[in-house]
Amino acid sequence: MESVWDYPRPPRLEPVSKRLQVTLGGVVIADTARGHRVLETSHPPVYYFPLEDITPEALVPSTKRGSMCEWKGAASYYDVVGGTGRRVEGGAWTYRSPTPAFDAIRDAVAFYPAPMDSCTVAGERVTPQPGGFYGGWITIDLVGPYKGEPGTMGW
Repeated sequence: MESVWDYPRPPRLEPVSKRLQVTLGGVVIADTARGHRVLETSHPPVYYFPLEDITPEALVPSTKRGSMCEWKGAASYYDVVGGTGRRVEGGAWTYRSPTPAFDAIRDAVAFYPAPMDSCTVAGERVTPQPGGFYGGWITIDLVGPYKGEPGTMGW
C-alpha cells in the first residue's frame, strides 16, 4: 500500500511500465506502457501518456484558459474527443515547456478520469480524485485521505 501522505513535496516524477488506458465514447483513445506519474503529498498520482500513444484525433486544443503549476510550469489544455464524437472540454492537459525537473513529460498528456468512460492502471479501473480541479487517479493500492476530500487541508 502507498499512502499519498508519504509522497514528497515538491513532487517527484517517475516512469511507469504498467499499462495505462483511457476510454471515451466506447473507444480506447490512449494506451501506453511508457507513461510517467507525478507523486505529490496528499494527491493520488497523475499519469502522463506520451503523445504518440494517444489517438491523434482524440485531442483538440482547448479554448480553456491555461493554468500554472509552481513545480511543472504552464499547462495547456485539450478537449478530448472519443467514439461517436463524444467531447469533453478541457478534459486533458500538457506541459509544452515544463521546468527542467519535469522535462520527461514535455508534451505528454494527462487526463481527468472523472469525465472519461474509464481510465485504468494495469487493467484496474481508477476512481477519480475528489474535487473537479484535480486529476489524480486512485487505485486500490493507495491510502488517503486525498486532497479535495472534505476535511483535507490545503497548502
